[in-house]
Amino acid sequence: MITFFITAGIGLLLCILGIINMTGNISSLHWYHRQRVTEENRKPFGRLVGLGTLIIGIAIITFGLLLFLHEKTQLDWIAILGTAALLSGIVSGMIISFYAMIKYNKGIF
Repeated sequence: MITFFITAGIGLLLCILGIINMTGNISSLHWYHRQRVTEENRKPFGRLVGLGTLIIGIAIITFGLLLFLHEKTQLDWIAILGTAALLSGIVSGMIISFYAMIKYNKGIF
């Protein structure tokens, strides 16, 4: 039960950060990204990075929920589904974020 609240809290935090970034407020990102993105590209950059962060946050919440269901039902396929949701969400969110960094920063570092 406690693992659900921890994962849900982490996922919710990432969702909030993603939504903030999607509005064009990229102050939560590393100084390197804030410095290298031009003013006119802040909104599209923030939208893409925020979308990637939001997807990761939703994946973490889904993982926590499915693990909670797994604890209650003891059905192994639910844990497998949760792990698949987590991995696919993290990978797709990172791909979107890295795409934005490469497009608007000319690199991820």
